[in-house]
Amino acid sequence: METGVASSAYRAAPSNILARQRSAAPCRSPSALRSHCLRPSSLFGESLRTTSSWARISTKSRAYSSLTTKCEIGDSLEEFLTKATPDKNLIRLLMSMGEALRTISFKVRTASCGGTACVNSFGDEQLAVDMLANNLLFEALQYSHVCKYACSEEVPELQDMGGPVEGGFSVAFDPLDGSSIVDTNFTVGTIFGVWPGDKLTGVTGRDQVAAAMGIYGPRTTYIIALKDCPGTHEFLLLDEGKWQHVKDTTSIGEGKIFSPGNLRATADNPAYSNLINYYVKEKYTLRYTGGMVPDVNQIIVKEKGIFTNVTSPSSKAKLRLLFEVAPLGFLIEKAGGHSSDGEQSVLDKVITSLDERTQVAYGSKNEIIRFEETLYGSSRLKAGEPVGAAA
Repeated sequence: METGVASSAYRAAPSNILARQRSAAPCRSPSALRSHCLRPSSLFGESLRTTSSWARISTKSRAYSSLTTKCEIGDSLEEFLTKATPDKNLIRLLMSMGEALRTISFKVRTASCGGTACVNSFGDEQLAVDMLANNLLFEALQYSHVCKYACSEEVPELQDMGGPVEGGFSVAFDPLDGSSIVDTNFTVGTIFGVWPGDKLTGVTGRDQVAAAMGIYGPRTTYIIALKDCPGTHEFLLLDEGKWQHVKDTTSIGEGKIFSPGNLRATADNPAYSNLINYYVKEKYTLRYTGGMVPDVNQIIVKEKGIFTNVTSPSSKAKLRLLFEVAPLGFLIEKAGGHSSDGEQSVLDKVITSLDERTQVAYGSKNEIIRFEETLYGSSRLKAGEPVGAAA
């Protein structure tokens, strides 16, 4: 999939491409997962069909490779995934999503950012580029032939992608987190989580087999974590259209960087106000963009820091557990950090509905201890001397 994709990935997708694809009869038999079943497409079918060297590797050899060969900096995405997991269906899905992220990156740089009259069923305003990203991701999942259900923050109902339940996956994604700041040329990104089988409710974030985000800034990067592979891994989009493995993160240490979301909650949440005052008093460096993806990615890349988004009686939770909080929690915890809703890891929260929302903090262990102690008086992560912010 890494070969010869740049030109096709940068072509605009026809507006009706997704509708045409859904009208076609999907391949449902086991043979549907083989490369010869993929039909040519302007973006995904052709490139999957013509660059399927990874698909020709046997399951046995792939499993052997994942156990004996270390994933290395400089690997292509294909090489990394082949070493990191024996699951060829998961490899196929993550490669397909990589194609979509590549195209979205180009479209974000060139698309008009004027608002539209469209709103999704949650009442959020959409920009034209939101829907473009949304359609590209659904298309990628359909052409992977291994996704059973997909659900988007912009289309918050389960969509049948035609893949199998056994050995297949269900994917939830936020197609363009931070789209309201595209016009200011701030960094934005895509978030997605991958669950096994056909369930996206009644599960937890810890049940994910993979999570990822695409970051569209001065560089375009693809951040991936897999359940059975240590660490969180960064891939850089090169000029020729390939993804190259450039960084591993396996630990999040202490460092005075803070990204405080939803500051309006400090008006009637005294504990959150105390926490923010602590950061200021202790001379933390403020690094907050207004976009969740770049602020959380900063913790992974810098290997330190704290991101908070806290609620109050007058400022309710806005971040969605399924589409944003759980996938990013998976990335942070695989990187060696911690997450919290104030009382528990966000990965332990059962997703009861597609629209479930929560407050959250991501960061190093001591920062999460301080967050929990300041907001609730104690932390599940440490007994002994408190490190919370003084009232």
